[in-house]
Amino acid sequence: MHHRFFIDADLAAGNTLALSHDEQHHARVVRVRDGEEVEVFNGRGAAFVATYSGDMLQIVRAAPDREARMAIHLAMSIINLDKFDIVLQKATELGVRSIIPLVADRVEIRAERYRGKGERWRKIVFEAVKQSGRSVIPVIEEPQPFDEIVKREGTKIIFDADAEETRQKLTNTATLFIGPEGGWSERELQLAREHGCAFERLGIRRLRAETAAIVATALVAARAGDI
Repeated sequence: MHHRFFIDADLAAGNTLALSHDEQHHARVVRVRDGEEVEVFNGRGAAFVATYSGDMLQIVRAAPDREARMAIHLAMSIINLDKFDIVLQKATELGVRSIIPLVADRVEIRAERYRGKGERWRKIVFEAVKQSGRSVIPVIEEPQPFDEIVKREGTKIIFDADAEETRQKLTNTATLFIGPEGGWSERELQLAREHGCAFERLGIRRLRAETAAIVATALVAARAGDI
């Protein structure tokens, strides 16, 4: 894959655009040479191959589309913050459209510890987009309670190690719910049933929350033909 650069602008073949200061620094770090082909993306879906010349890019042609066809939204319970960072990175690599930090009944992390983490989380996601060849930057929503997210429309899948499975046919959009280290409360499971959620398990072993998030995302993406 070519070196990749972000430009917050409308992109089209034939345009000549300047790299930002940060991206100029990146070009020097990775030692891009004049005349070398690179990729440029704007985070909103446009990605092109361009020719690099002294911190300027001449856009040549469209780059391959690496975005998933299915819109997966990951409602991830807030866990140990280092592990949550890993989930952000890997879910982005796997193609999710958005990540919802979920405040579940058994979340053990105090609100003051994750309050104000939005900028750090967005940086992790941005770097994962750059590395993985994506052209769309997933949205990171503000932390929200389970009781609100479970009311959303569309296909919703609760992953629970002890659940009796009630799979649904996938649609073009799905919200995946991953519980905290202590699992879902009975109140949350009942609320999920009342709001039409499907229930699924991830095999015969009990997975850690961060592992479950990665496996569930990959599993659904594979069913949709995106892996």
